[in-house]
Amino acid sequence: MKNFSWLNVAFKGMLIFLVLTVLIGDIPADTLGRLSLYNHVVPGRPRLPFGETPRRSYNLSLYNLEAMFASHEITAEPINKEEYRVILLGDSSVWGTLLKPEDTLAGKLNARHLTICGKPARFYNLGYPTISLTKDVLILQRALKENPDLGVWVTSLEAFPADKQYASPLAANNRALVQTILGGDPTAVESTSFLDTTLVGRRREFADWARLQLYGIPWAATGIDQDYPANYPQADIDLDADETFHNLKPGDDLSAALAWDVLEKGMKLAADNNLPMVLVNEPILVSNGANSDIRYNFYYPRWAYDAYRAGLSGRAEDAGWTLLDAWDSVPMDQFTNSAIHLTPVGEDILAGKLADVLSPLKCN
Repeated sequence: MKNFSWLNVAFKGMLIFLVLTVLIGDIPADTLGRLSLYNHVVPGRPRLPFGETPRRSYNLSLYNLEAMFASHEITAEPINKEEYRVILLGDSSVWGTLLKPEDTLAGKLNARHLTICGKPARFYNLGYPTISLTKDVLILQRALKENPDLGVWVTSLEAFPADKQYASPLAANNRALVQTILGGDPTAVESTSFLDTTLVGRRREFADWARLQLYGIPWAATGIDQDYPANYPQADIDLDADETFHNLKPGDDLSAALAWDVLEKGMKLAADNNLPMVLVNEPILVSNGANSDIRYNFYYPRWAYDAYRAGLSGRAEDAGWTLLDAWDSVPMDQFTNSAIHLTPVGEDILAGKLADVLSPLKCN
């Protein structure tokens, strides 16, 4: 009788566990993401969560867009209707690798106390490490819910190759949403199994969400949101005598290998939502070291980058886009560990160039 009673309890307990596993696992990702300590118990972060060393950075990378935005200061309520809200999109150079929040492009622009359309401008850093136009459009689509008044899209040639649009894990883990945004077929994305919709199958997603909430406490106490190494390798100045770019060589059709359609769809997405957009070709390191006659830097052979700039300028002119080509505006000694990461001084130079474009913008 005792064995029967024990087995009965064990069976019921297992049944309850399985039901809860299915029910909890059935919580939509958007609903889970909107549950957040940020902007309530702790302040919103000044940049989207990203981190590879959580214990030192009090930050981590995850792929739930709602959770990422819920942790950001742009979603704080109530919205200040007296401010002119500007979102900054881009890669790690905008996010601010090796930079404190006040030294990023957003921080430097906010320090200038600009007025746009008669309102004090507030710049929100929505840059995200990894370089991909598709990743930027994904973030733009979500950012539109926050009622921005203006967008600034900072990009570079490395974001354009068609073969690397899903190289960003954020885009790769949101393929169905990306396909919907870009006009593709979301049903073409690999379907999920029943197990994938349970708590067991989604344990990484739930664990990342929980860790993001917990790291909000030490982040709020310290202001640290990335690992700041005491030393880091400087950006390469002496370069290889290599003229290739993503397996392309001089004489190949560079334009055909670039995702111009993604850029155009991103600009159209903004226009369709009445969001003015300023496109910025971000500063790059222009080397004067070995083989600098062949390559500008580690990323770009001269022939490819020059062709890209010409193509970007032509498309911007034809479409009527506002383009700031800031490619050579920052001196070589104001880059840190890569050919696109700037020092605080470099960010301030770019902020000045951008401020000159933004201040005279016409208002609707």
